[in-house]
Amino acid sequence: MAYKLLVLDIDGTVTNSDKKVLKETREAVVHLQEKGIHVAIASGRAPQGIYSVAEELELDRFGNYILAFNGAKIINFQTKECIYEKKLPLNIPLQLLKDAVKCGLGFLTYGPDFLMAGTAPDPYMMLESQISNMPLKYCGNLAAEIDFPVHGCLLTGDPVNIEVMEPEFVRKYCHETEIFRSEPCFLEVVSKNVDKAYSLKHLLRILGIPREEIVCCGDSFNDISMIQFAGLGVAMANGQEKLKMIANYVTDADNDHNGIAEVIEKFF
Repeated sequence: MAYKLLVLDIDGTVTNSDKKVLKETREAVVHLQEKGIHVAIASGRAPQGIYSVAEELELDRFGNYILAFNGAKIINFQTKECIYEKKLPLNIPLQLLKDAVKCGLGFLTYGPDFLMAGTAPDPYMMLESQISNMPLKYCGNLAAEIDFPVHGCLLTGDPVNIEVMEPEFVRKYCHETEIFRSEPCFLEVVSKNVDKAYSLKHLLRILGIPREEIVCCGDSFNDISMIQFAGLGVAMANGQEKLKMIANYVTDADNDHNGIAEVIEKFF
């Protein structure tokens, strides 16, 4: 199969444990684009949290794309044009905040260039702030402060509590949202019918590429949909066991040892 598109998750996939892109990985991705193969980044991060990685991989030079908020927003990274987006209904963030407080979870949403915490900041929010490269603001009156479109919310907490509460939130909000873990301490909330696979369908129509000709690489729960959707779904050696079970291929090298370079060498 002559694959025409490589789709990369960020954390635990194209970046190492220190959130850095290794030199061999960067060179392999850039060389792939020089050969005319499209590359896209699909991440749970907000756009600002993706930009530095996209720049390092030179997606702007080759006119390639980023899929932020697990696919709720697709951006042409060369022109910075938003070509697709799906927002949460305005009532959802406020209701989520109430339920998060009841369950002892943290809550934040994403502003234009900042994170807005609706509960007292916790270490997991600070981690998201660092990963997203966006400052964290605490707001005691969320209803009065949200004057921007909301593409996603994040519930934070101890991984054990997150795992216990996930089914409850999925059950309550199943008609209006998609809820899933991106990390053991993060419960992502986006609009209904938004996931990485769903948004990839839009991108493939733009690029004129059938799904059989794409390779998707990931390591975590929110990568499952695109791994199943892809012509070739790749799980990283360091990935969640559930993801490895459904992947077509599991890398020998993990994200600390250029697993993505391995994928490019083997399949492209």
